[in-house]
Amino acid sequence: MTAPLIQLIAGPTASGKSRLALETAERTRAVIVNADSQQLYADLRVLSARPSVEEEARAEHRLYGVADAADAWSVGRWSRAVMELLAQLEGRPVLLVGGTGLYFTALTKGLADIPDIPVEARDAAARAFDTGGEAAFRQRLAALDPAAEARIEAGDRQRLTRAWAVADHTGRALSDWTADTTPLLAPGSWTGTVVEPDRAALYANCDARVARMVEAGALDEVRALTARGLDPALPAMKAVGVREFAAHLAGEATLEAAVEATRQATRNYAKRQLTWFRNQTPAWARVSPIVTTTG
Repeated sequence: MTAPLIQLIAGPTASGKSRLALETAERTRAVIVNADSQQLYADLRVLSARPSVEEEARAEHRLYGVADAADAWSVGRWSRAVMELLAQLEGRPVLLVGGTGLYFTALTKGLADIPDIPVEARDAAARAFDTGGEAAFRQRLAALDPAAEARIEAGDRQRLTRAWAVADHTGRALSDWTADTTPLLAPGSWTGTVVEPDRAALYANCDARVARMVEAGALDEVRALTARGLDPALPAMKAVGVREFAAHLAGEATLEAAVEATRQATRNYAKRQLTWFRNQTPAWARVSPIVTTTG
């Protein structure tokens, strides 16, 4: 992309990044583009703290609520949608805003063009892991992809089996696929900012946000979502709050317990995001807005 500069605004949930983006867009007439994996889903307006209808009316918002919960979006699919959109918006200022670290990695470092791995290959890897145990599985993986075996932490079954399935199916190590990447955004075409609030203030805002979600209809949203009988492995079904509030609706937990569990899960998620951005984007500018916020 050429000028104008694309601004990337990243940060943990409840940090104030959506408010910062909206204020910036109102000053600059920029288009706000979603870079949050949960805010893609139309079914998760409340639980994902998507910008409200009123906020969306104050500035142009794109790629918010565009997917159905039954439709799993990958990093690759989001990346393709974003690059098509940026081509359409050429000549206009753009703010890419969200908390999904891998989206920003794809834009600034590149995304491996790994072929789709059939379910049979994935199932075979899982069976091999479960049958022989992790130690034996790691020995087999080391013969196919020694870099992945050394890199993946103990107990990470998902990544271990993914690496084995990719290498076994494609004949090429996952580590080689991921090393062969090119940034989607041209160097010099973007700037990056991380919203990194004081941790105590962030956690307090996470707790307050859950209370606001309940008032805004989170239970109705979860009730409608669970009534569809969707695969629990779908990304939308893994959103923070879905499992916790579904337990309450099923009579397995009180509302108070569900709220507290959602608060804890939200704080844990925010902590992981803080750690990720601190490790992966050390050169990006840091700001610390907080305030009652939608993002």
